[in-house]
Amino acid sequence: MPAPLRRSPDGISFARVQTWDLNAIDVPAHQPEVLASEQEGRAIAIQLPAGERLDEHQVHERAWLVVLSGAIEVDDSSGATTTGGPGLLALFNPNERHEVRATEDARLLLLLSPWPGEGHPSQGR
Repeated sequence: MPAPLRRSPDGISFARVQTWDLNAIDVPAHQPEVLASEQEGRAIAIQLPAGERLDEHQVHERAWLVVLSGAIEVDDSSGATTTGGPGLLALFNPNERHEVRATEDARLLLLLSPWPGEGHPSQGR
């Protein structure tokens, strides 16, 4: 949903800032929450329970994955594994294969850009 517009004293219209408390919003396991979705990108909150994984996959967009709480392991396309907790930022190139495993209950923020990426099925080739 687009942010409501407001008008500055000089008559310029602009959108209000949208904010989320990423640690407080309700995100049930197995039900990612799309927070914002525009042509420039998409923001998604994910709750990944300990011991569960996002099996090896790829997305059409560049992806930034931020650990907000808990801990994860990330296997990248070279087979290397990175572990981390809150503050870990993982960057994946478009179509790069990777797997994410939660070693503790993990709250994640996934940013995809652009949305949808080139070759995404929603683009109707």
